[in-house]
Amino acid sequence: MSHYLVTEENPEGKKLEDVLSMIRKDILDRCALITDDPRAEAKAVLTNNMRILNLLTDAVLLAEDSTNILDKAFGPSQASKGGPPRIGHL
Repeated sequence: MSHYLVTEENPEGKKLEDVLSMIRKDILDRCALITDDPRAEAKAVLTNNMRILNLLTDAVLLAEDSTNILDKAFGPSQASKGGPPRIGHL
């Protein structure tokens, strides 16, 4: 089971979109460090990172959409307070 996301076992965890956003920020910080490096390897890594950033942004939007769906259907999550999951096996 995940150690990062909110679950019954990990009520202090984070929402998926928050974890993805933290990763996205870390990648952006790394990109800033290599943007002026003219070497082919740095350019290739930067190109890969830019593609990853686009995919992460899509993932963040999907995760936010899922949270909005659950909030609308079942109200705010109570998992951080030890409440049951809103969907899935109880």
